[in-house]
Amino acid sequence: MKIEVLGIGNILLRDEGVGVHAVNALKERYVFSADVDLIDGGTMGLDLLPFIEGKDKILIIDAADFGEKPGIIKTIEGKDIPAFLNTKFSVHQIGLPDMLFAANIMGITPPEICLVGIQPGDTGTGLKMSPEIKDKFQELVDIVADKLGKWGVEMKRKENVPCHTV
Repeated sequence: MKIEVLGIGNILLRDEGVGVHAVNALKERYVFSADVDLIDGGTMGLDLLPFIEGKDKILIIDAADFGEKPGIIKTIEGKDIPAFLNTKFSVHQIGLPDMLFAANIMGITPPEICLVGIQPGDTGTGLKMSPEIKDKFQELVDIVADKLGKWGVEMKRKENVPCHTV
């Protein structure tokens, strides 16, 4: 089974980069089996299509506007993702919806897709996450790791690795 973990966002816009930071934290903390790719998708948008082609499952980590207070984490799966994207966009709304739409048209949509999103607090210019997101960051990474475990992903925690900080 081929699995893609895709962190998207712009690290120059504070909380907007949380998906990228989460993928980097996973890379730092775990050793994954060879069938798992962890990708810093940044703001690549449609350029991400080759990364999802041929995958059985894709897990996307992103800042997402749920209309909630900052730090709220939600997991959206399967057919609920397009419905969510039609009403509430990821903060950088052009990339993710367009990529998933194009993948569907091209017939390369993975059979299983999961979006783990966190409501951002501050998406202004800056490199550090807001306190609300920083406080929930470990929980976000743990939710992603738990989902991967439920998918049967083999991952081994590295010892003596400090928590990824931004």
